[in-house]
Amino acid sequence: MPAVTVSDITVLPRIHQPDPAVATERAVKSVTSAPSGFEGEGFPVRRAFAGVDLRDLDPFIHMDQMGEVDYAPGEPKGTPWHPHRGFETVTYILDGIMEHQDSNGGGGVISNGDTQWMTAGSGLLHIEAPPEHLVVSGGLFHGIQLWVNLPKSLKWAAPRYQDIRGGDSALLSTEDGGALIRVIAGSVDGHDGPGSTHTPITLVHATVSPGAELVLPWQPEYNALVYVLAGQGTVGTDRRPIRKGQLAVFGHGDTLRTAAAASQPQAEPNLEVLVLGGRPIRESIAMAGPFVMNTRAEVIQAFEDFQAGRLGTIPAVHNAPTTLQESD
Repeated sequence: MPAVTVSDITVLPRIHQPDPAVATERAVKSVTSAPSGFEGEGFPVRRAFAGVDLRDLDPFIHMDQMGEVDYAPGEPKGTPWHPHRGFETVTYILDGIMEHQDSNGGGGVISNGDTQWMTAGSGLLHIEAPPEHLVVSGGLFHGIQLWVNLPKSLKWAAPRYQDIRGGDSALLSTEDGGALIRVIAGSVDGHDGPGSTHTPITLVHATVSPGAELVLPWQPEYNALVYVLAGQGTVGTDRRPIRKGQLAVFGHGDTLRTAAAASQPQAEPNLEVLVLGGRPIRESIAMAGPFVMNTRAEVIQAFEDFQAGRLGTIPAVHNAPTTLQESD
């Protein structure tokens, strides 16, 4: 980690340092630690948003750090076919390979800095799994899955799928070259990422060198979150300590500050952070399992529609045997 990098950071566009006489730096409201758990068929995750008020997360609902895990041969796992309705899933792979397929015809293979952006909208079925060759060989796997809420007016939007290659991200640096910024979606200092979003958000992966600082201009109407993927450092002007597996929630303002400690863990040479924020939707939320709606009745309806097959069907497996094979 990370997959997308540059040989010469000095050739990248630089983020302009906000004028401290004009900019309002965001204070840190909280720092929380993500508990560990398991997802899908049993792969390890950190629940990044656990214990955080949904009002501070809005428009985000849920985020898992998947791995980092080095699988032995035969160990890689994914998720079986399952439904979604009412939101978008964003899967960002730092290391390893994941295959996706959905009942709307979307899908593909993402690896090493790629992102898949699936708008469930009115509903579909999908599956995420490691390719067969990776199951056989084993290997490193590390990624993020983020759930982005949709407003009531878009919860019934037609499903869609975006395949975002890692090399398509906008690459920027700080003025001193101490941080590499990858803009996956939204805009930072006038530089746009490739992701097309129904809900206005910004999603950034930044690598901050030991002892360096990252000061980002940020949309004042967006919330602001920093999640540490690796390494250690501080957040905010009061330099609150933060480390791998922790989430910082910021208050109001138009800039946010993250700094890397001068000394980093041996296996994690830099501070790696995911910086995200979006325009709050401020609507009621009713959610259960794979459905995120506005009312309990809508969630119940989603379960009923799934059970009745109205969210789609699992595509047929091509070239599968069509006659019963008997064995001794």
